[in-house]
Amino acid sequence: MAEEIRVRDEASRVASEPSSLTRDAGATSIVPLEPQYWDRVRAIYLDGLATGQASFETTPPEWTEWDQAHLPHPRLAALRRGEIIGWVALCPVSKRRCYSGVAEVSIYIDSEARGQGVGRLLLEEVIRVSERAGIWTLQAVIFPENIGSIRLHERCGFRLVGRRERIAQRDRVWRDTLLLERRSWMTGV
Repeated sequence: MAEEIRVRDEASRVASEPSSLTRDAGATSIVPLEPQYWDRVRAIYLDGLATGQASFETTPPEWTEWDQAHLPHPRLAALRRGEIIGWVALCPVSKRRCYSGVAEVSIYIDSEARGQGVGRLLLEEVIRVSERAGIWTLQAVIFPENIGSIRLHERCGFRLVGRRERIAQRDRVWRDTLLLERRSWMTGV
């Protein structure tokens, strides 16, 4: 428990620092994802869910449920011309203390901003911030048909761990998922 609190406190501190990676992808800034952004974050999430390729979920949760399911930090948003165009957040993979440095990535990009480098900016920044906060492994669970997300994660250092066959149903159809992970070279070595 103390280790989990230390990781979360460090992530909070690091996420609030100005990013050296607030880089330009069409004048896109990476900022902490704040509760006041929830309506836009939820809309982007809903848009991703509508593709049928992003999640087994079919409707986004309310803020309270989403907030409780995700680590408090890092939660990041991509901002362009004052509008949220993408977000990334981490979920713990286990409540067990030995896995306190392992988290699952959720990343969603507005349909109008896909293919413009926004996902890469967000994923690289969440890697940077999470490593500084003591996260040593990030994992992603992706449908095999979601080629864009698979390629994004691979470009950011994730590797395929395995395929989970017929793991769950979406719209009464059994679906496979791929498990990808990125092990830090800096944290937990």
